[in-house]
Amino acid sequence: MTSTIPELELIEAAREIVNRVITSTPMDSARFLTDELGSPVFLKCENMQRTGSYKIRGATYRLSRLSDEQRERGVVAASAGNHAQGVAFAARELGIAATIFMPVGVPLPKLQATRGYGADVVLTGNNVAEALEAAKRFAAETGAEFIHPYDHIDVITGQATLALDVFDQLPDVDTIIVPIGGGGLISGVASAAIRHEEATGHHVRVIGVQAANSAPFPISVEAGRPVKISADPTIADGIAVDRPGDLTFEYVRDLVDDIVTVSEDDISRAILLLIERAKLVVEPAGATGVAAILAGRVVAAGKTVVVLSGGNIDPLMLEKVISTGLTASDRYMKMVIGLPDVPGQLATISRILAEVNANVIEVLHTRHNKGLQVTEVELEVSVETRGTEHARLVIEALRAAGYEPKLRRGETFVP
Repeated sequence: MTSTIPELELIEAAREIVNRVITSTPMDSARFLTDELGSPVFLKCENMQRTGSYKIRGATYRLSRLSDEQRERGVVAASAGNHAQGVAFAARELGIAATIFMPVGVPLPKLQATRGYGADVVLTGNNVAEALEAAKRFAAETGAEFIHPYDHIDVITGQATLALDVFDQLPDVDTIIVPIGGGGLISGVASAAIRHEEATGHHVRVIGVQAANSAPFPISVEAGRPVKISADPTIADGIAVDRPGDLTFEYVRDLVDDIVTVSEDDISRAILLLIERAKLVVEPAGATGVAAILAGRVVAAGKTVVVLSGGNIDPLMLEKVISTGLTASDRYMKMVIGLPDVPGQLATISRILAEVNANVIEVLHTRHNKGLQVTEVELEVSVETRGTEHARLVIEALRAAGYEPKLRRGETFVP
């Protein structure tokens, strides 16, 4: 087992430092998830944290440990969002100059927030990896202290303070579900959990969740070493990594009870449900724990806390995610229906949809798609439904009338 697990006293001391900067975020019960899991579920709302995520915890403690000489030289970091804002805010609070490298095309709200916290922002590269290399070159050239987003013991210790808050707010917690990107947060939570067990004798199960499109930890744990993967794009950009950290890999391997993955649709459904039922705006990475419960990836085991790790979602992305979530929940359905090119067909389709209480959102009527005969037209219609059963009734009603609707999945229409 890794020998660098911070002692409980060190985590408690870190919390005293971190608490000077952060806000105390609420722990809310979630009945809608309790019914889903079969055990009491609570939401730790770090999406309501200052800067919009837990990242400020690790950044604050990491910067607080710098020497006077290091502070004088300033700090540098690279990020597309939460780490950038956490470092910028912590640096401002501690009176340290911060330079943040962000990729070109970073969402405007994240760019504006980072600059608003007083950091000097440099836009470079097409992705975080390229911005990271630029930040490291800047550190080598200027002597600025490079602040890694997760693979440093001080960052891990700072993130561990979140678990102490959980233990205070729900002393008899049995399970904590944590999003995993590079592994800094779950390493901290698992460290605090093992120290808590040593002090109280009560084991707290720690479960990590990664987006299936970018999940190097399950493969790495199985291989016994950090493995770099070819990650696919994911809406959960806050936890999109292609390789575990060297240090965080050891923590996850030795201390975490289980790691599960969730799909893009799972994440979209979770964001939509959190908006509708909990009235909480949560970014895709922060919603993966809820997604794991909805997808049946977690087995019930006592009182369960889901960490909502962040709420920094671009409004344009939120619009897309809500649409995807509605579609994944069978509450928004796009169909293509082939029709004979005679008067009255559109009225007939409208009548059938009205009779089954499907609300029409958008209609496209065309004669010009490939494969259509001269006597045929194609109708693309988008409707709102009330879920899977209602969607099935809509399809059955159309088929009973002699039509063969095809459903749209991404850019492909399927029967």
